[in-house]
Amino acid sequence: MLYRLLADVVVVVHAFFVLFVVLGGLTVLRWPRLAWLHLPAAGWGALIEFTGVICPLTPLEKWLRLRAGGAPYEGGFIEHYLLPILYPPGLTRQTQIVLGLIVVAVNLVVYGLLVRRWAAARRPAA
Repeated sequence: MLYRLLADVVVVVHAFFVLFVVLGGLTVLRWPRLAWLHLPAAGWGALIEFTGVICPLTPLEKWLRLRAGGAPYEGGFIEHYLLPILYPPGLTRQTQIVLGLIVVAVNLVVYGLLVRRWAAARRPAA
């Protein structure tokens, strides 16, 4: 029972981390100091997608499910939990690269807006 609960907690933390990676730049527009947390998270998320490496939270969740007496699923977190919601089944290398590019593109736009805002604030008033 405890291992199953812990596995479920890992899934929730993992899901929030993925959301923070993709959309966390929007929170940085409101709270700029969060950039110190978001930039490394976004970098990690993009790196995972571009390299095809499995995030360490996925094996942790699988291990906890196994200890709880369940069977671990095949593939990674995104493939198991998110792709069935967002995309047709079957994670391909191309899909992973597209996901990584989405993370980079969204965050480039958000941080570009943030840099423009900072630059405008530093200009002396006319």
